[in-house]
Amino acid sequence: MNKIFEFLLKKEIIAPLIIIIVTIFLSRCLSYIIQKLFTRGKNSFEKKRRTTIVELVNKILKTFLYVIAIMMILNIFGVDTNGLVASLGIAGVVLGLALQNTAQDLMSGISIIMDNYYVIGDYIKVNDFEGTVIDLSLKSTKVKAVTGEVYVFSNRNMDSVINYSQSNAGFIIDIPTAYEEETAKVEKVLKEVLKEAKKLDGILEDSDYLGINSFSASAINYAIILHCKSGMQWQMRRQVLKMIKKAYEQEGIKIPYDQIEVHNGKKI
Repeated sequence: MNKIFEFLLKKEIIAPLIIIIVTIFLSRCLSYIIQKLFTRGKNSFEKKRRTTIVELVNKILKTFLYVIAIMMILNIFGVDTNGLVASLGIAGVVLGLALQNTAQDLMSGISIIMDNYYVIGDYIKVNDFEGTVIDLSLKSTKVKAVTGEVYVFSNRNMDSVINYSQSNAGFIIDIPTAYEEETAKVEKVLKEVLKEAKKLDGILEDSDYLGINSFSASAINYAIILHCKSGMQWQMRRQVLKMIKKAYEQEGIKIPYDQIEVHNGKKI
């Protein structure tokens, strides 16, 4: 039993355990303090931006602490860490030349954050893929679509991005209406719907009726433009379309749809 205690109390056993525990404790404490101090903001965008920066700082900080812990543990076991650092410096130069793409990713990641291209939580479109940014590191970005797919791309490959979350969203709704319906009546109904829509939480006052937008084979397409808070455009579109459908039904206004004639073989 004494031998077991003597073994456990050896410097080579207890010192690494203490270093690991202290490193984990420091990492979590510093992460908590940084998050509490720096994730406050005047608006939701500022909060998301600061949260993204805090997550990146936490990753860098954890890596730094773990490297120091490993060096201390190696020193306990008699490894010449000074020589190791010098060797790593030479190896770093070689790796730097070999990992130029990674360096480009890192520089692009810094540029994305500093220039406010997007932050975690933003809804963006990259290379015809739309979704919410769920992770942003200095090397890559993860975007999740509403259907669940996750698109991961290197930051250096981000040629252009459309960010739907940095300002209010605007979208046009075309409402197909039968040709025989009186224009004045349709316009009156749509303006009433728009007036009610502005009472919804999310629709902004500068939403407006545009007029006749186009003629199709079986319908006149009337158009309205809606402005809403960022990220609410799909929800607002569904609600307003429902309101239009209900108003058309109440006023007896027809929405044309394709019809198919089926004959059972008899002469017409």
